[in-house]
Amino acid sequence: MIPVEGSDSSGFYSLLASLGLALLMVVIIKGYFSLQYSRRWLGLPHRFTSWGRIATVFFERFAYQRKEIENNLIQAGIYNTKLATYYLPAKIALTVVIAILILLFGPRFGISQKNHQLLFIVLGMVAMIVLPDIWLRVLQKKRTFKITQKLPYMIDLMAVCIQTGMTIETAIAYLGNELRSFDRDIAYILRQLDARARIIGMEKALEELQDKVPSPAIHSFAYTLNQSLLYGSSIFEVLMRLSGNLREVSMMELEEKAGKLSAKMSVPLVLFIMFPIVVMITAPSIMRLMTHG
Repeated sequence: MIPVEGSDSSGFYSLLASLGLALLMVVIIKGYFSLQYSRRWLGLPHRFTSWGRIATVFFERFAYQRKEIENNLIQAGIYNTKLATYYLPAKIALTVVIAILILLFGPRFGISQKNHQLLFIVLGMVAMIVLPDIWLRVLQKKRTFKITQKLPYMIDLMAVCIQTGMTIETAIAYLGNELRSFDRDIAYILRQLDARARIIGMEKALEELQDKVPSPAIHSFAYTLNQSLLYGSSIFEVLMRLSGNLREVSMMELEEKAGKLSAKMSVPLVLFIMFPIVVMITAPSIMRLMTHG
C-alpha cells in the first residue's frame, strides 16, 4: 500500500463528500422540475415565491404525497396503507440515527476526522433517500411478474364462472373473495377492480388496472374485457383463447431465456476452465525456458 499524506487524504474525502452533496442537489432539483411539470399538467399554480414552498417541494419529492406512497406500497405488494404515514418519518429518523452513531462511535472504528464523518453522514443520507425507493421498485417488478404468471389460471376460472351463468362483474367479485388463499395479489386487484367498477364503471376501472399493473398480459386482459363489453361477443371463448395465448407467450419467454443460457455459460467457461488449462499447459515450458536461460 502506498501511504497517503494527511492533507491529500482529507482532500480526497472532502471531494467525495462534495460529490455526495452534489448528488443530493441533483435529486432535489429533479424533484423540483418534476413537481413543476405535474402541477402545470394538472392546471395548478406552479410558481414558488417563498422558502416554505421550496421546502414543500423537498418533502413532496422524497415523501411524495400520501396517496402516491400508498400506491407505491400497493404496487409493491404491501397492502397495509397505514405504513404510508410512517414512510417519510422513518427515512428522517434513520438518517438522524446514522448521523448520531457516526459522530458518537466513529472514532472507535477509525472515523475520527471531520471530513471522514461528513462523508459517511452524506452517504447515509443518500442511502436512506434512495435505497427504500429502489427496494419498492424491485418488489413492484416481482409482484408484476408473479401476477403475469398466474393470470392465465385466473382467466380460466373466470371463464368457468361465466359459463355457469355469471356476468363479468359477478365473476370478478366472486373470484376476488375466493382467490385469497390462492394468490392474495390477484385477489386484491380483483377486489379493487370490482370496487372501482361499481363507482366509475367497468371500462374506466379496467383502464385504471392497466396503469396500476403495467404488464402486457394485464393490458390484453383489460382490452379483451372491454371489447367483449362493447361489442357483446362471446366472452367465454374469448377468455379461453386469451388464456391459451398468454401461456404460449410465457412458454416462448422461457424458451428464450433457456436459449440465452449457453451464451451466458461461455463467460465462466472461458474464465475458470480454459484459462487455467492454458496456464497448466504452458507453465512447465515457460519455467523450463526460464531455468535454462
